Amino acid sequence: MPFTGRLFCWLLCWHSSGMPELPEVETSRRGIEPHLVGQEIVDVTIRDRRLRWPVSEEIDRHLPGQTVTSVDRRAKYLLINTTDGTAILHLGMSGHVSIVDRDTPAGIHDHVDFGLGSGHALRLRDPRRFGSLHWSDDPGAHWLLKDLGPEPLGDEFSGEYLWRKSRGRRVAVKQFIMNAGIVVGVGNIYASESLFLAGINPKRAAGRIALPRYEALAESIREVLQRAIRAGGTTLRDYYGGFGEAGWFQQELDVYGREDEPCHRCDRPVTAIVQGQRATYYCKRCQT
Repeated sequence: MPFTGRLFCWLLCWHSSGMPELPEVETSRRGIEPHLVGQEIVDVTIRDRRLRWPVSEEIDRHLPGQTVTSVDRRAKYLLINTTDGTAILHLGMSGHVSIVDRDTPAGIHDHVDFGLGSGHALRLRDPRRFGSLHWSDDPGAHWLLKDLGPEPLGDEFSGEYLWRKSRGRRVAVKQFIMNAGIVVGVGNIYASESLFLAGINPKRAAGRIALPRYEALAESIREVLQRAIRAGGTTLRDYYGGFGEAGWFQQELDVYGREDEPCHRCDRPVTAIVQGQRATYYCKRCQT
């Protein structure tokens, strides 16, 4: 994609719309990956270390001179892998990354640049400073990642896995699948949509759901997340995906944000409740 002026691509932009979830982070990963892999990180500029946790000084010591070998995602973390280790980046509630010319003037909230051999830079902007940046020689063992559940799009995730983990649990199924220790990346919007697709009432106790219904739910979670990734994420206020396009998954939402609107299946009004201080949307007739 050709440059347009000095700014190439804004890849994530949340501000007041809430924390990015798996589809939004995956959209960002896919956007920056082609511009990072194979590039040498010539230098690192840290303008403000005061993120959610102070930016590790190991970033300064290890990254310059390293070549990016891959860009991965674990849950809602971006993993920038190099020949010497991994930079673990979390975007928090308001952070986003962009690819810019290295001489593009930094704004007040542009806290970190990774200067690339291509003449560009990966820039982290985080107005609320709820993001974080860490260094690890073994990211799987890092304290932020080591206790996370499986990826919902990976081979370890299945209905049988959910059923087994749910035995004896009284917690509502929606909160159960939003627990990152059970499965990562099923945020509030995607949990509501997945439960609707599977026909499961979000208030049902996780331990009282049978294996066949968990098999349907696991498949629904995969389908909803894959659709959201293809759509570039969900725009509720001001999220934008790769190269500045809005994420369009909000146009496909069946229940989330549709209180009192007709259900797409039965025309009964969609119901809204609060669970764990988060809004839940569902159809009383279609979800049992």
